[in-house]
Amino acid sequence: MRRKASLVLLACAVFCAALAPLMRWYAFPRLARIPADQYQDMVLEAKGATLLDYGTMRARKVSKVTIVQTLKGDVAAAKRIEKTAGRPVVVWDGLSYVQGPDGKMVSKVPERYIFDAHSQDPVHATGETVDGDPVTRRGIEFKWPFLTQKRDYEYFDAQTRTTGPIHYKGTRTFRGLEVYYFEQTIPWTKVALPKTMPVQGITPESVARTGTTRWYSTVRRFWVEPVTGAPVYGEELHKEELRGGTLLGGRDRVTAFAGDVKMREDYIEHTVALVKHNRTLVLLLTSYVPWGSLATGFLLLALSLYLQARARRPQDPAPTEPAAPEPVSA
Repeated sequence: MRRKASLVLLACAVFCAALAPLMRWYAFPRLARIPADQYQDMVLEAKGATLLDYGTMRARKVSKVTIVQTLKGDVAAAKRIEKTAGRPVVVWDGLSYVQGPDGKMVSKVPERYIFDAHSQDPVHATGETVDGDPVTRRGIEFKWPFLTQKRDYEYFDAQTRTTGPIHYKGTRTFRGLEVYYFEQTIPWTKVALPKTMPVQGITPESVARTGTTRWYSTVRRFWVEPVTGAPVYGEELHKEELRGGTLLGGRDRVTAFAGDVKMREDYIEHTVALVKHNRTLVLLLTSYVPWGSLATGFLLLALSLYLQARARRPQDPAPTEPAAPEPVSA
């Protein structure tokens, strides 16, 4: 019986030992993916911002500028692109909608972002655009990879349509989570005007005819939970200017928008709670189950060897009854 039990335990030990690398290196890349049908929104605010009044073409202080960002997965497009890409793909239709304190639209910029569902690497396909213009992204956007490393990454900037490094600046604690802090600075760069302008009759083409150009600069900051690669908080020191041309009435430049853009508090709370939940799921695949299986395998192996050793130990001889004394003859 001991030998049979030892063999059963040995088989279980081998199974547990094999499960550990399978879970980490086979199951994890296939199960840890961004769902193709994901929908999310985010509200950011810039309080005490500077905003251009297109009626007077003068910059003025306003109480608040609100930016609503939405990302909606296009499942049908993802399935179509997967056939040629040969890997799971997510297609996000994004919209950045900016409105002033009166609720009126300041700008809206749509984009289509196509990326690998697990690695977050860009996947180039027809329809990859920003504000209707075709682009070829390099680097990440919106989300870091699972198991983010303490290093710089390439980050795509939708305003300039270019990619630049976003630098790892250290490890911090945010709302009870250990996070990696990243920062990217975009220097003053000439960028395209939004195709949807806030004043009826004004178009990018009509502004271009006046010789006026749009310039942009920002300092982008993210606090990223490294297991999931999800930003739990972000902000931008955002600046936009119109420069030159007859539209400004002889002035060299005018501020179109300037403000410290931050996530709204209720969205911070929701994001942190969601990331904590998803973090546990990722850790099950990368740490808890693999290491637990490996430890269980070693314990079962030790128990199997112990039972095997007990089964091979020679049995002690059975005790013999002492011989009865023989009678003494006279």
